[in-house]
Amino acid sequence: MKYSRSSLAVFGAWILALGGYCAATALPVGSFSAGARNFIEGVVPIFANGCLLWNAASPYRRRNAFWKLLALSCTLLLLGRLVQMYDELILHQPASHFILINGLRFLHTVPLIAAAALAPHRRDMKAPMRHGLLDLSLLATVWIQMYAFVVIPWEFVSPDRNLFSRWNIATLAIQSFIIIACFAILFASSSGSWRIIYGHILGAVTLYSGGVAVSLIYAHRAVAAPFQGFSFVASLMWLGTAGIIAGRLPIPPEPAESPRGETQWQLTLSMIAVLLFPLLAAWAAFFSTAPASVSKFRLIVTLAASFAASFLVFLRQQLSNRERTALVQQLSTSLDNVNRLQAEFVQSEKLASLGKLAAGAAHEINNPLAAIIGYTDLLLDDQVPPARTRSLAEKIQEQARRTKTLVTNLLSFARQAPSEKQLLDLSAILDSAVQLRRLDLHGKNIRIDLHTPSLLPAVQGDPNQLVQVFFHLISNAVEAMEASGGGVLTVTARAEKGTVAVEFADTGPGMKEPDKVFDPFYTTKPLGKGTGLGLSICYGIIQEHGGTIAGSNRTDGGCSFRLELPAVLASLPRASVAALSQRAL
Repeated sequence: MKYSRSSLAVFGAWILALGGYCAATALPVGSFSAGARNFIEGVVPIFANGCLLWNAASPYRRRNAFWKLLALSCTLLLLGRLVQMYDELILHQPASHFILINGLRFLHTVPLIAAAALAPHRRDMKAPMRHGLLDLSLLATVWIQMYAFVVIPWEFVSPDRNLFSRWNIATLAIQSFIIIACFAILFASSSGSWRIIYGHILGAVTLYSGGVAVSLIYAHRAVAAPFQGFSFVASLMWLGTAGIIAGRLPIPPEPAESPRGETQWQLTLSMIAVLLFPLLAAWAAFFSTAPASVSKFRLIVTLAASFAASFLVFLRQQLSNRERTALVQQLSTSLDNVNRLQAEFVQSEKLASLGKLAAGAAHEINNPLAAIIGYTDLLLDDQVPPARTRSLAEKIQEQARRTKTLVTNLLSFARQAPSEKQLLDLSAILDSAVQLRRLDLHGKNIRIDLHTPSLLPAVQGDPNQLVQVFFHLISNAVEAMEASGGGVLTVTARAEKGTVAVEFADTGPGMKEPDKVFDPFYTTKPLGKGTGLGLSICYGIIQEHGGTIAGSNRTDGGCSFRLELPAVLASLPRASVAALSQRAL
């Protein structure tokens, strides 16, 4: 059976760490033996940290936080070991900072519980974590209060070695039980790769807790310290190995099982503990048989912890309220967008019905128009028609042809047809759109001026889509000027460096937010008057044609929209949209 190089490297690291520690322990008691043990106990947490943080570079925030919290626990143990090494090697007083070392050992379970509470195997690992730092701080506050309430008084306030040892062992046993239970639940409720990972972590924390328990219970025996050191080295090596194994296993993200899966254990435990603060204070004040100095110290510690925990809970509630307010606003915006989209769908159905109706009525309208034009041609062909008759016939023919052109343009605009790009003359397209919009401008004090050169390069595009864009821009300008009492819209087309530029400049009130006019569902019109999709659709059409469109406010009032479409270096007869749309009839 062949092993990979990384597996052999990990196996070699185990042999060096445990074999070296056992060899250092077997040496005669002296500075070299103690230095070797301390060196190994300082290097192993660094090894575990590196292996755990190796997995914290994934695109999943919960998974990264899980491994970072495990590494933070190892860091707290490393700090405790460094303080112990300082006492033994520098101060030559092994118990000089015992309470600090014991406190760091006690606090290292806080990030472990927080990591277990994340339960990344149960959730979508891309889901964001909210208030994680506050929850961790709240849990740490509760943990520190427990240790200060139960253990510290018998070390500093009213020293009593027996009570200190008894309560110290009790608190460490409780925290060991909690952390082992957390990872045991994760191990039992998971499967696949996560079950393997949780199993290794559970074994590591169980081994470490066992070593601490044995060293505290049999502290008076010589075997206690070496056994604790051995369990410390072995457990951290096991935890680092768990990180290496996790880096090799495929860990697919799993969706949340239910909304209840978002409950975090560390927050629940912290809230329960905060509710117990008043009971602890009452017990310390009225029912405790401890000395008065101890009771007073416990009251002070409980009040301080209550204040800190209340502040954290208040801050968390404020952040939660802000998030809920933001979510309500987003929901309201989404509902408005849904209403606008529904109105747009209704309007689209109306336009589709109008197109079908216009197509059905086209022949009925064009047939009498053709007859009128034909009869006027006969009148005009008469050799000697009376002057008055000839004048009336010319007027009838002119109006009939104008009516036929307007009907043809309307059919071209409303026609439902797939996108079909061809060589186009933008002058004819613009003229068609302007004629359509001029139909209802009588009495509105609004004028549309069209300026196009006699020769304009051709463009490649779909005539119906471009008429739609031009008609929408003209309609927006007309509506804006109508609201301000009238004005002038100037439409200008010109050739510019391989493009054909078209500018729509009006004298209306201008735009409130020019940078947002092309955003979907953005509109300044009241609900039911606009959907906010018109300009975004125009933007998409122009982009599809390889062009650009931009809008801005004019310095002398009003706004301006500028379009640029790629010019085609080819000759194109000037054709009107009516000629291009005959196939629709």
